[in-house]
Amino acid sequence: MSQLPILGITMGDPNGIGPEITAKALANQHVYAICRPLVVGSAKIIKQAIGIIKKNLEVNVIASVEDAKFEYGIIDVLDQDNVDLSKLVYGEVSVQGGSAAYEAIAKVIELAMKDEIDATITGPLNKEALNLAGYHYSGHTEIYGALTGTKDYTMMLADGDLRVVHVSTHVSLREACDRCKKERVYKVIKLAHEVCCSLGIEKPRIAVAGLNPHAGENGLFGREEIEEISPAILQAQQEGICAEGPIAPDTLFSKARGGQYDIVVAMYHDQGHIPLKVVGFQYDYTTDKWKTISGVNITLGLPIIRSSVDHGTAFGKAGTGTANEESLLNAIEYGAKLAVTRIHQKQLELAASK
Repeated sequence: MSQLPILGITMGDPNGIGPEITAKALANQHVYAICRPLVVGSAKIIKQAIGIIKKNLEVNVIASVEDAKFEYGIIDVLDQDNVDLSKLVYGEVSVQGGSAAYEAIAKVIELAMKDEIDATITGPLNKEALNLAGYHYSGHTEIYGALTGTKDYTMMLADGDLRVVHVSTHVSLREACDRCKKERVYKVIKLAHEVCCSLGIEKPRIAVAGLNPHAGENGLFGREEIEEISPAILQAQQEGICAEGPIAPDTLFSKARGGQYDIVVAMYHDQGHIPLKVVGFQYDYTTDKWKTISGVNITLGLPIIRSSVDHGTAFGKAGTGTANEESLLNAIEYGAKLAVTRIHQKQLELAASK
């Protein structure tokens, strides 16, 4: 057990489903077979979540990582004691919720940067609540970039073997087009190659999407493919990276899902998010329920590991105990796998330096 990576898990916005899915995920014994999980957030909220999901779990309230027990049936919570239960209203956007979510993120980043934990796993936050609390970021990815001092980072979404990284994410569509530049596309291709290697893929096959319909039709529908995307692909190829494109986005994802590629470089947020969520999120209108909510969000290019659920706070379900923990379990599995690879790399580097 002591050899397993330590994963710091944020509970997300306390007004949403984050605490419930955290408790549900840690009620799964498989989690303790692959990592040593540690929750960062409010111990009172986690205790309340355990009651909501009706699981026989205990909470070990701790002040430092060293105090954790890492035993199945006991949830270790690094208690921030920053939520007033008398003011908690499930499903409500609040300053308290946004502040608690941010403080948990800042703490796991701090722990990871100090090497006290091996990876960070983030629960869902509400962007409106985050900004109401005075933290003006458009999401987790931007917080991580700022707090780790990282400029060249990107978001990767994954569901099984379907993986997508993004040239741009939380900006307007007009700005996304402006951000489609050779240097940025090249950097994202490199990050895509690196993460696949970290996952054990020896020679990753990378597909690069076009920005315009039909990948521009040789300039008929736009010149970004000719002037920005193709030169970036060529530069990557000259370095031995197996990158293809630009490929028409309307056919690219079917090929990737069919196994032709290991990862896709998407040019903007919805181009990458929509196909991943069509695959991972399956809704049944007749029952008004989600059959499955799978997939994971990973930030690439950081000095630390960050894996996350690929969904929001689902305020409409908060407090009911019906939220699906599948995406969080996926995030924990991905985070653990990346952490094991990084620990191994550090051991090799240490051995080589002696």
